Amino acid sequence: MRALLVVNPYATATTPAGCDVLAHALASELKLDVVATSYRGHAMRAAQQAGEDGYELVVAHGGDGTVNEVINGILNTDVGGPALGVVPGGSANVFARALGLARDPVEATHRLLTALDTGRRRRIGLGRIDAESGARWFGFNAGLGWDADVVARVEWHRERGREASPARYVRSALRAHLHMMCSAPRLTIELPGGRIERGLRSVVVTNTDPWTYLGRRPVHSNPGSSFDTGLGLFALRSMAPVTVVRHIGQMLRRHADPAGRNLVRVDDVDSVRIHCDRHVGLQIDGDHQGHHSVVQFSSVPHALSVAL
Repeated sequence: MRALLVVNPYATATTPAGCDVLAHALASELKLDVVATSYRGHAMRAAQQAGEDGYELVVAHGGDGTVNEVINGILNTDVGGPALGVVPGGSANVFARALGLARDPVEATHRLLTALDTGRRRRIGLGRIDAESGARWFGFNAGLGWDADVVARVEWHRERGREASPARYVRSALRAHLHMMCSAPRLTIELPGGRIERGLRSVVVTNTDPWTYLGRRPVHSNPGSSFDTGLGLFALRSMAPVTVVRHIGQMLRRHADPAGRNLVRVDDVDSVRIHCDRHVGLQIDGDHQGHHSVVQFSSVPHALSVAL
């Protein structure tokens, strides 16, 4: 089997020694080529080229940003695209953990090799975003408003050499919330069947549940969502502290079922269209993707083959 290993050498938990071990392990079973990324978008270009060149597998070793780029590269080819393999190498590894993969790269590599040996694959649904800047796929979630502002703040710190730790996300969330209390956007949501919800302040659209940036602590915004269902919608009407604290508490419960008069939640929906009263930050799988005023989210079942 011809395979490409895409490595982000700058990811939090990626080391040269670990990459060498991973490459040698995969090369023992595959006809392997390796690409180390050096700029934003590099992983997507490499994965797309691999698909066009007839590779059967692309393995992403890095954080969620690297995995998202590889997914988009795989699905940007017109020839069907190779399967995806994931070996976590970032700080959060949300997508890999949602798939049930171990955070330890050695354990994840062993599972990947076993899947390749047995031919085990899983087809999962993905979310697709259409916005002013073009189309983009997402694996676990995307959002407009508060969570996008949090991601932007964390990225600002990472560009200055600071770790994207759970504590960093919490501090960034608190600061972003203070800002949102003073200048939250107004969002209008269109759902299938003609349902319209107005006056929303922040929206997260999920492709699976749970997801988390808080270490090992799972976050359940839409407990009825999975890679085998439609999208989940979690939207707040108010950014008042009592509302935010209440719903964060609900999401962190083991048997979560978030609900409330200031919450619009749908767990299995084919599409969501969002109009903003101004350009609002958008995050996709934990990466900030600019500011937008109209965004269409769609569920695409069985979009991607994953070696698990």
